[in-house]
Amino acid sequence: MKVVQIWLKTVFSCVVAVGVPLSCNADTLSHIKDTQTITIAHRESSLPFSYLANGKPVGYSLDICNRLVDSIKKELKLPQLKVNYLLVTSSNRIEAIRDGKADLECGSTTNNAERRKEVSFTIPHFFASTRMLVRADAGIKNWTDLKDKKVVTTKGTTTVKLLHDRDKVRGLNLRLLEGSDHQESFNMVEKFQADAFSMDDVLLFGLRANSKTPDKFIVVGDALSTEPYAIMLRKDDPAFKEFLDREMARMMTEGEITKLYDKWFKKPVAPNNANLNMPMSFLLRDNLRFPSDKVAD
Repeated sequence: MKVVQIWLKTVFSCVVAVGVPLSCNADTLSHIKDTQTITIAHRESSLPFSYLANGKPVGYSLDICNRLVDSIKKELKLPQLKVNYLLVTSSNRIEAIRDGKADLECGSTTNNAERRKEVSFTIPHFFASTRMLVRADAGIKNWTDLKDKKVVTTKGTTTVKLLHDRDKVRGLNLRLLEGSDHQESFNMVEKFQADAFSMDDVLLFGLRANSKTPDKFIVVGDALSTEPYAIMLRKDDPAFKEFLDREMARMMTEGEITKLYDKWFKKPVAPNNANLNMPMSFLLRDNLRFPSDKVAD
């Protein structure tokens, strides 16, 4: 049975008007059809996933979401579907989806058990490892070198807990700092306000590649964890998730995701034509062959 037939037969407890956020358990596809609008949440500086270039939201995650929007247009027979964009941060992105301010969050968000209590996720489109960025002349190679040092991470990210746990286990006496977004966290290392910036490795490579002096920074340290990135959507809307997962699986098996990966990770990208030169991880390669939304928490 087609997804559109499933959601048309489902009864929901809230009434949604045009222009009103979807704030309770509801049918997202019906809401999109009724309002003829879809809202995509995006980030400002999560390069190369979701960031602003010349004032426009772009990135690997945005490209994937735009293809999902094309599939929604086709499914709902709405070729003129309006797409709105909502800028979010790591601190308010979950709230934006949970409260119905956006239909999809297309950034660099990790799918984990804690977040699944509030929202849902599609099949992951990337797997990152948590490492750290330091100044090349700092003499820091691994986590034990951080004893009594200042370490920054971005507020609202999963890395905050990882650092607290590592500090307890190793007794490093870390002085933990938080930046409001990834760019601010990077700037704190650049300005000698922090000794290291711990975050998902791909974000660190992106910030480094687009800095004015990339050779002054290196990404080091054993991986603290593996982070599966996925598109975020509202919880308790199985028909919408089924539709999105089906489209994600199709893009993976037909090679669309591979082409987008090559575009954003193996070629120069705006705004500075930086090239991450980042090979695809074995985890992502396997997930492209056998698409699944199951992740290890």
